[in-house]
Amino acid sequence: MYEGPVQDLIDELSRLPGVGPRSAQRIAFHLLDAPEEDVLRLADTLREVKQHARFCEVCFNVSQEDRCRVCRDPRRDRAILCVVEESKDVIAIERTNEFRGLYHVLGGSISPIDGRGPGDLHTRELFTRLADGEVQEVILATDPDTQGEATAAYLSRMLRDFGVRVTRPASGLPVGGDLEYADQVTLGRAFSGRRSMFADEVAQV
Repeated sequence: MYEGPVQDLIDELSRLPGVGPRSAQRIAFHLLDAPEEDVLRLADTLREVKQHARFCEVCFNVSQEDRCRVCRDPRRDRAILCVVEESKDVIAIERTNEFRGLYHVLGGSISPIDGRGPGDLHTRELFTRLADGEVQEVILATDPDTQGEATAAYLSRMLRDFGVRVTRPASGLPVGGDLEYADQVTLGRAFSGRRSMFADEVAQV
């Protein structure tokens, strides 16, 4: 245990996802050794993010305005909606240049062990977006892990009554992985070869 603000910094860094006690200690001492202007610039950037970054009022992607750049783009195909877990997944899919529709960010996945159910995600807003009939296909691009598959299965059941085609990216994505870490070629092929979630329906892509 260190004294005063050094230990406070280590404790705060340890609360970040993927940062353990040892990593937090290394980062803390790196900041201590760094030039003061660099540390203050980091502090200013963190403050700027909290003050000005927001979530799109339509799709819940990270945005600087009320609507994100994808939702504002009139060239996007509004008949296709891709459902993802996090904003980072939007970036991963955009890098493939295989998708020209819109997005809906759930804000996580269904995880009973973490106490997170459908009501804790942006599912209600998703169903509201489908009410006007403009969307013809919903791609469930949740992560290919246990939580992501459970989320996709739940949504596919709920979407049956909306009269939309429901598809899932094709196999090729590593099971248990995150879309964020899939290479662009693999992810692009998974989107171009997406399959229907309904056994009695053939996906038309």
